Amino acid sequence: METTLSIAVFVISYLFIMTEKINRALVAMTGGFLMLITGIYQWNDAFTEYIDWNTITLLFSMMVLVSITKKTGLFEYVAISLAQKVKGAPGPLLLVTGTLTAIGSALLDNVTTVLLFVPILLTLTERLNLPAFPYLMVVILCANIGGTATLIGDPPNIMIGQSVEHFTFLSFIVHLGPVVLVIFTTTLAALYFLFRKSLISDGERSKELLELTPTDYLKKTPMLYQSTAVLGLTIVGFLSHSFIHLELTTVAVCGALLLLLLTDKEVDAEKVFEEVEWVTLFFFIGLFMLVGGLEQVGVIDELARWMMWVTEGDLPATALVILWSSGLLSGVVDNIPFVAAMIPVIEEFESYGMANLDPLWWSLALGACLGGNGTLIGASANVVVAGLAASAKHPVGFLRFALYGMPVVLFSLIVCTIYVYVRYLLPFIVASH
Repeated sequence: METTLSIAVFVISYLFIMTEKINRALVAMTGGFLMLITGIYQWNDAFTEYIDWNTITLLFSMMVLVSITKKTGLFEYVAISLAQKVKGAPGPLLLVTGTLTAIGSALLDNVTTVLLFVPILLTLTERLNLPAFPYLMVVILCANIGGTATLIGDPPNIMIGQSVEHFTFLSFIVHLGPVVLVIFTTTLAALYFLFRKSLISDGERSKELLELTPTDYLKKTPMLYQSTAVLGLTIVGFLSHSFIHLELTTVAVCGALLLLLLTDKEVDAEKVFEEVEWVTLFFFIGLFMLVGGLEQVGVIDELARWMMWVTEGDLPATALVILWSSGLLSGVVDNIPFVAAMIPVIEEFESYGMANLDPLWWSLALGACLGGNGTLIGASANVVVAGLAASAKHPVGFLRFALYGMPVVLFSLIVCTIYVYVRYLLPFIVASH
């Protein structure tokens, strides 16, 4: 009875999240609390076992850091400077947008990056009288691709990094960076080719942009230098956390607290907290609770047994099944709850005698992060961009997005299959024979 109930709550919650008729954080939290009310687990279990507070705290800290830095005008300065570097030309601006988004998503995280960049981008397209859709597509796709490369770039990677003790910030760059670079450059070139005819320059608008002075957007107060320094130090902390023996979450919280203390006279902490994306954080909490219900009644264990039965415990087959299933399913449902459900599944494989789980973790990271490009609800960054675009009267249609997103996902998964096979599975097959 409990199993049927937890599956029903999970599926119904997902359907409501997919339809977007009701706020998704509200749906996820309601589903999570239905698990509590029906006695599937107790609040103490949810609080201590199922909600990943490390992930929530890390995201919260990054939102605080960015919220303060945004007030200095630094991001507007960077965007206008880059637009002027390409002389307001639409094609090069598209390429710069994709590159900047990918780098930002790798260093900050994709949700934070799109929150910063989309309002600036919409301002630039309006100033230059350009269609917003091509740029919004490039931002979403490049944010998810760039975020795949690092531990903090995409929430699924944060969750995997918190679950596997020997994975460091550099591990993700070394193992995922090469394949991400190939997918990014190819995808950006393809998008440029597809959209090139709609990118027609308005000479008068370009001239107006070139007359702007980027430094006018910088608020040259102590907060500018403080926020730039602390944000830089935090990123350095992420890169060296395995050497300084501090958790990523600790580094992020220290950075957020330090910046709050330094800027207390210039910006009210309460105002900063008001600007945190609480809807996103509560959405994650609700999803962790939903997945916890499935874990509590044994659905996760059954999924692990089913995958072992399908692949007969063969490492290469299991890795590729995880890569493709996570890639395709992440396009249909949000990749965060999928990864939350898959982490205990992969951990379960160890009890079935599978010694080296690393290829499975990298397959999950690649599939879940890149698969998020499939549909408009495939990843948190997609939903954030869609919301910002809709409020600016530039809605991104579900089917129109999928028309571009799904081919990108299929191409990404084919490239990843070759990469995972050659880098991890082929050496294993050779050694076992």
